[in-house]
Amino acid sequence: MEKVKKEKSIIGQINDMSHKMVLMLVMPIFLSLVLMLVYAGKYSMAISRMETIASLKPIVAEEIPETAWNIISGRDTIEKSKIYGRLHIVDEVIDEVTGKTGQENRLSLIVAGRTMKTLEKYVDQIRDNINAEVPVVENEAVLEEIREVSSLVDSMLNDYIAAEIASTGRMSGTLKGVIIATAILEAVIVIAALWIRNRSMKKTAAFVRTPIENLEKVAASLAEGTLDARIRATEVTELRNLTTQVNTMADRLETMMKKSVEDERNLRKAELRTLQAQINPHFLYNTLDAIVWKAEAEDKDEVISLTSALSDFFRISLSSGADWIPISQEKKHIEGYLKIQQTRYRDILRYEIDIPDEIGNYYILKLLLQPLVENAIYHGIKSKRGGGTIKVSVRLDGEDLVFSVKDDGAGMTPYQMDQLKERMKKSQPNSVSESSGGFGLVNVNLRIRLYYNQPNGLNIESDSSGTEVSFRVPCRTREGILENESISG
Repeated sequence: MEKVKKEKSIIGQINDMSHKMVLMLVMPIFLSLVLMLVYAGKYSMAISRMETIASLKPIVAEEIPETAWNIISGRDTIEKSKIYGRLHIVDEVIDEVTGKTGQENRLSLIVAGRTMKTLEKYVDQIRDNINAEVPVVENEAVLEEIREVSSLVDSMLNDYIAAEIASTGRMSGTLKGVIIATAILEAVIVIAALWIRNRSMKKTAAFVRTPIENLEKVAASLAEGTLDARIRATEVTELRNLTTQVNTMADRLETMMKKSVEDERNLRKAELRTLQAQINPHFLYNTLDAIVWKAEAEDKDEVISLTSALSDFFRISLSSGADWIPISQEKKHIEGYLKIQQTRYRDILRYEIDIPDEIGNYYILKLLLQPLVENAIYHGIKSKRGGGTIKVSVRLDGEDLVFSVKDDGAGMTPYQMDQLKERMKKSQPNSVSESSGGFGLVNVNLRIRLYYNQPNGLNIESDSSGTEVSFRVPCRTREGILENESISG
């Protein structure tokens, strides 16, 4: 038993590739950004610690010895000088910075903090001497000790700042190395991403091209008359419905070819359906060829648009076996067909569709307009230098619907008009070959006369300015034909 492959979407394939590419390119950038932010934070904190310690130097080296001299000389008192407040501020700041400093640089601050305790003891000694009213000479000796200790603490603070500068320099070098390494890694990843992108694009192209080529082969087989040709199930989501519709079309074609008819009227209907269906494989073959070309050009949007339009085209063509469909469906069918043809003949084909929504619920025999539009393209627009415009319109006239397909193409000569009218008088659909021209017009003319049971089918007017093909049929509602005919909602 054949293993069923997991269904995949064309857009999903492309999105997966895009997400992988983005992830590969963003990760090193994100990593380098995080590292730079971390090192920048460390650098900022180091600068902040150095600024804080530097702010203590004037207090230790100048303010404390000067305040001690003012106390000894009698210019100030212990209480008013607030010398202990200065000592405590220096102690607290040193303790705080020591807690934020790494092990390699905190030794100088620890020793400085302990030395500040010695400095405080000398201040205590001056206070005690003053209270004991000892000679000033003894306090002057203590003052010299204070100056020496203050100078020592100042030197320790300088050592700490120097160590922090050296550490910051090493940090800067490390950051530079990280940036260089990240840049190299980014370059390597970009190269790898480009390589992966090329492989993924080739894989995606093959992923789309292979099932389309299978569709093209089956369509070619159907065009050649091999009605037992079928398409294998595809894993491409966008082609699943199209594959199903084509296989269904082939099944119906084969069924209709084998079906026997009981009377001449049913025989003519079967023959007309066969002729009608023979148009589709040729159209499918050419359209799939265009889709393959778009896929090879990696134009995914156009591939998806054409594939969807083609799927809608065949879905309405089949209409679940119904002969009658709403005008709104016929309109959608024509829009899909013209959209596909405009893609193939972009520079020469323009079109307009004027079908009011209020008549969309009336029913008509399906596939009356498409052969007329096809005839206008191949025998009118393509034959005119510079291309032209096709206008499809429907209007309500009393109890009738009037349909018109008009082009400003090359038109027909009087001789060609006479030949076409002569062929349209034939009662057998197989009396006109596709290569003889007017095949679609004759087919539609016969179907209108047969299904609507009226003597006249198409009305054709043509000159050098273009051709207009029109027909008039009675309005039909769903309820009016439900009892005797199969219809499509």
